[in-house]
Amino acid sequence: MIRHALLAAAALVAAAPVTAQTIAPERLSADVHTLASDPFEGRSPGTPGETKTIDWLVTQFKTMGLEPGGPDGAWTQAVPLVHTRMGMGQVRAGDAPLEQGRDVYLSTVRPVDRVAIADAPMVFVGYGVSAPERGWDDFKGVDLHGKVAVILVNDPDFAAVTGDDSFGRFGGRRMTYYGRWTYKYEEAARRGAIGALIVHDTAGAGYGWSTVTAPGGENYDIVRGAGDVPVLLQGWLQEDAATRLLAASGLDLAKLRVAARRKDFRPVPLRQRFSATLPVTQDRVASRNVLAKLPGTKHPHEVVMFGAHWDAYGIGKPDAQGRTIRPGANDDALGAAGVLELARAFKAGPPPARSLVFALWSGEERGLLGSQTYAEHPVYPAAKTVANLTLDILQTAGPSHDVLLVGQGQDSLEPMLAAAARAQGRTVTPEALPERGLFYRADHFSLARKGVPTLLLMAISGAPDLVAGGRTAGQAWLDGYMKCYHQTCDAWSPDWDLRGAAQDVGLFYTVGRALADSRDWPTWNAGSEFKAVRDASAGARR
Repeated sequence: MIRHALLAAAALVAAAPVTAQTIAPERLSADVHTLASDPFEGRSPGTPGETKTIDWLVTQFKTMGLEPGGPDGAWTQAVPLVHTRMGMGQVRAGDAPLEQGRDVYLSTVRPVDRVAIADAPMVFVGYGVSAPERGWDDFKGVDLHGKVAVILVNDPDFAAVTGDDSFGRFGGRRMTYYGRWTYKYEEAARRGAIGALIVHDTAGAGYGWSTVTAPGGENYDIVRGAGDVPVLLQGWLQEDAATRLLAASGLDLAKLRVAARRKDFRPVPLRQRFSATLPVTQDRVASRNVLAKLPGTKHPHEVVMFGAHWDAYGIGKPDAQGRTIRPGANDDALGAAGVLELARAFKAGPPPARSLVFALWSGEERGLLGSQTYAEHPVYPAAKTVANLTLDILQTAGPSHDVLLVGQGQDSLEPMLAAAARAQGRTVTPEALPERGLFYRADHFSLARKGVPTLLLMAISGAPDLVAGGRTAGQAWLDGYMKCYHQTCDAWSPDWDLRGAAQDVGLFYTVGRALADSRDWPTWNAGSEFKAVRDASAGARR
């Protein structure tokens, strides 16, 4: 491991002088200005905005002289999706109405025309985690068939203190996949629940209530097989509403949070029963991933992949200024612009020994659906994919002394990133907010689950140490951006200073160049949950 890191670092330092000249802040800005403009309608999958986005992205790759990287020589990969939108209706817990958008946020990913739940029992299931390898089971064999599960967000040790059974069992403040809302819905479905409601709190979720409600009842999912049935109704309970709901059953949310940190916690039935009658519009959407390729000259079947997502949240309800388009300028038009810049830089440089693939995914905002589709139907085998390097939100406040790394301690790519940063006169800072679970919230995760080593740069993981103003200025930038996260105000601005973003994209150029021209295969560190999957395919890399 040490020898690998030192060799990689030497290669990176040698490549670094090229980097500063290859990534142009002006081109990043121009590409975001286009992708986040009104004609692209917020780039929601299955809309005219998607068609315009895909056509524009493919044109960029063609103009660069890259080759199609999709299946059968195509520029795109089909991503068939179920698209639903839940309307307003009647929602009650016992005699108490729950107001959509204020008390509860609801959606479905089942292809149905109506959600009808009548007097379903409700059960508080703590954190909703079944983790036998960690000696943890919140369910204790309780049957959830036909019931609505009420679940706490994040991991059982998120708020644990010394003496709690869960303390340190799930990595402390660093969220594991068990803390993600996707896992909680999946686990509730596996146990037969008809619905799953997660109790929102900003600290545990990593974002505010406005982010939860931003999709406006709209949802997407991959097209699933007959044996893979999600819960009929999924959603979130606003914290005050959850407190009232539990109090009506003689329960105290604060005390239940503490109880859920014990190994002997057992699910708690509520007195109220849950009823909902909600209209649903649903259709099938033919969305697409975009894939471009720069073939390797010596090892064309070995692939280094760069990725970002092209989608955003499309058109929603008017904001206070009457704006309806949620343009996703930073999330993730800027990441997509970074991938385009990487493609330009590599095309302009020496041909790589290994193939380079530039992936722009659909459906990330709806649960990593485009990258999940690719991971299940890969164009390039995961066993021969050297690494996936993902860009998802970059800071727009100028040069920084550091780069923020999400998921520190996972794999041997991290020393390579550190060496690239040193060549820029910068350092690597671990994410400051590991409880947000960002490692499980971006498209690289779909590839990691298949064993591919990954790096993720995501600027909302902490405050950058800006050259102008230090970490105090970085925190001010982060706080300001989070107010616009998934909102209409995530828009391009001529005031952006993308020199820092260009630095970060340049790091991936340097790491990617070193990987493309070496015979090294990055590895997962001991203790990583992805190591066993990668090790199982070791024979393919001999």
